Amino acid sequence: MPRPYVLLSVATSVDGYIDDTSPDRLLLSNSADFDRVDQVRAESDAILIGAGTIRADNPRLLVNSAERRAARVARGLPEYPLKVTVSGTGGLDREAKFWHHGGEKVAYTTDAGEEKLRASLDGLADVVSLGEAIDFGKLLDDLGSRGVRRLMVEGGGSIHTAFLSQGLADEIHLAIAPLVVGDAGAPRFLNAASYPGGSTRRMTLAEARTIDDVVLLRYLPKQEGGK
Repeated sequence: MPRPYVLLSVATSVDGYIDDTSPDRLLLSNSADFDRVDQVRAESDAILIGAGTIRADNPRLLVNSAERRAARVARGLPEYPLKVTVSGTGGLDREAKFWHHGGEKVAYTTDAGEEKLRASLDGLADVVSLGEAIDFGKLLDDLGSRGVRRLMVEGGGSIHTAFLSQGLADEIHLAIAPLVVGDAGAPRFLNAASYPGGSTRRMTLAEARTIDDVVLLRYLPKQEGGK
């Protein structure tokens, strides 16, 4: 089965941070951009976030628009996209909102984390081991076998880094908010890694537009953008 088309979706500050270090989630997008993200979710077959995002933000990860959910059902799709997460250790809380809202869920883990995760998520999610370590290629193969053709990845930084550094991302939606975090301890969109082509390779910019005070940049990382 073909692997899904992988779209990385992220909002950052001007200086590249996806949050600050306060206990409250930093809201980077504006209401119009949140609505755009909701549309992208509705157009996706699955949405993926990492275990760290579940722990930090405790999101429900839903399509919020009733009209968009109804349109999915009218097309013969589930009301909500498949919800996906990744945990190498299997340390996920079954009380997190992620498991109790929306439709079907899949949790990917390692051989070492599988038993623990199956016990904690019994009845809440399909648990799949990817082997001794998290193998994102195997993850995409498994999602493809489930009929997922379009995967939206909403982070966090370690997850985005893994997909992009391993050449698995087809598209990036980068929303830049007009604020500066300036805190070295805050999480960033991407971590240090070896990326395909290195620092001289320019990706193709497919779109640039303003959404009120946010700028959306849409990149195609597998295509060369020229010098």
